[in-house]
Amino acid sequence: MAASDARPRQLLLVVDAPSLLHRNHHARAHTRLMDRAGRPAWALHGMLRQIIEAIERFAPDAVIFGLDDRTASERADLYPDYKAGRAPKDAALVEQLDRSGAFLDALGLATLTPPGLEADDVSASGARWARDHGWSCVIITSDRDAFAHISEHTQVLRLINGGIDGSPLLNPTRLLSMYGVAAESYLDFAALRGDPSDNLPGVSGIGEKTAATLLTQAGSMQAVWADIEHNEGRVLAATLDAWAVETGSRRMGATVVRRLAVPEARERYDFNVRIMSGRDDLDLGLTPEVPGTPGLLPLELGHVHRVVGFLGVESTTTLAVRVLSTDPASARD
Repeated sequence: MAASDARPRQLLLVVDAPSLLHRNHHARAHTRLMDRAGRPAWALHGMLRQIIEAIERFAPDAVIFGLDDRTASERADLYPDYKAGRAPKDAALVEQLDRSGAFLDALGLATLTPPGLEADDVSASGARWARDHGWSCVIITSDRDAFAHISEHTQVLRLINGGIDGSPLLNPTRLLSMYGVAAESYLDFAALRGDPSDNLPGVSGIGEKTAATLLTQAGSMQAVWADIEHNEGRVLAATLDAWAVETGSRRMGATVVRRLAVPEARERYDFNVRIMSGRDDLDLGLTPEVPGTPGLLPLELGHVHRVVGFLGVESTTTLAVRVLSTDPASARD
C-alpha cells in the first residue's frame, strides 16, 4: 500500500461556538479574566482552550465554527415561543458572543453566521460537506441537536463537565446504546420526545422510552403514520404487543395507537421535525485545495501568537503555538 493510501481520511472539525461559549461563561466566570484591552474574556479563553485540546486530540485538517445570527431567527418567526422561558443572557456573555466571530477570524479559523439561522445549521451543513467530499467529521457541542447528524462519517463530541477528554464521543453504535434508537431515526425520536430547552413540547403521551420502542419496532415514523392513516394502526398495535409479550413488558399497542391517532399528534410531530431539522445546504466557504485559506490547519504562527497572546494567558499562548502549528494527521508520514 502506498504511503498516501495509508493516511487517515481528512477530517473536518465543526464547532458549535455559542454552546461552548455559554458553558465556559458559567464555568469560568469566577476567574474574571480580562483581555489586554480590559474586556471580559473568560468565555472566549475557555472555548479556545477546549478547541486547542480538541485539535491536539483529533488532528483535523480544517476547523469551522458555527455562530448564531443574533439579529434574526427564521425559527422564531415561525414559532414565536421558540426558546421562550430562557433566562436573559448576562451582559458579559453577550459581549463575548458578539466578539467571538472577529476573534476566530483573526486567528485564521473559519466562521459562519448564516442569516436567520443558527450554529446547528452549520453543524448539519458540515456533516453533509464532509460526506460529499469524502472526509470524516467531528461536531463539538454541548447540545443534543447534533445527534441527528451522527453517521458512519460523522461523530459528535458532546461536551459535559469532564471537558474534552472526559466527554463522550458518539457514533451510531454508542448512540444506539444510549437511547435505543438508530442514528438515522434520531430526528424522529427527538420530534416525538420534544425539547424543553427550545420550548418544544413532544407528542402527548409519548415519552423517550415509548418513542425508542416505537421506532425500533416500527422501523420509521413514515410507516407508523401510513398504518394509522390507512389501517387504523392495526399492524402497529400488533407489533408493539408482540414485542411486549416477547420481553415480558406491559402491552401498549392500543394506547400508543390511540395517542398517535389524534390530529394534534401528527401536527406536533411534523412541526417539531420542521423546527429541529438543520439546514444542510449552507455554503461553508471551505476551499481545502487552496493552502492557507481560513479554517485550514496549520495556522500562521504570527496570527496565533498575536491573537491568542491578546488574551493575556501565557500558558494558553504557548499551547496554541505548539498545537496550531502541527500538521494534521492526514498530512503526516
